[in-house]
Amino acid sequence: QVQLVDSGGGLMQAGGSLRLSCAASEFTFSSFAVAGWFRQAPGKAREFVAGIRWSGGVTYYQDSVKGRFIISRDDAKNTIYLQMNLLKPEDTAVYYCALRRGAVITTERTLYEYWGQGTQVTVSS
Repeated sequence: QVQLVDSGGGLMQAGGSLRLSCAASEFTFSSFAVAGWFRQAPGKAREFVAGIRWSGGVTYYQDSVKGRFIISRDDAKNTIYLQMNLLKPEDTAVYYCALRRGAVITTERTLYEYWGQGTQVTVSS
């Protein structure tokens, strides 16, 4: 059974940094082609933040986080990370990691088959 555990969220002042983690159990991330991070703010739809393709390590980011966030993976720890720097109040949301077997990094959330439970990130001004 695929289980993803998101962690690392918290309260941070604007300009600060947080690192989110997504850990897997009972399987290895490399059995999926693409991992992504999404976020959902109150009253808004869940939106794509960043994605990474296992083959070649190709990454893709939403425009609003380019240059501030970095998605990465650690195969030995079977963990995906989202390093978030220069945080802004508009980054406040619940963040979710997700996996898909398809080989294309897509921003369409319905194409991701498995999801973590989410971790809350709150950025104060």
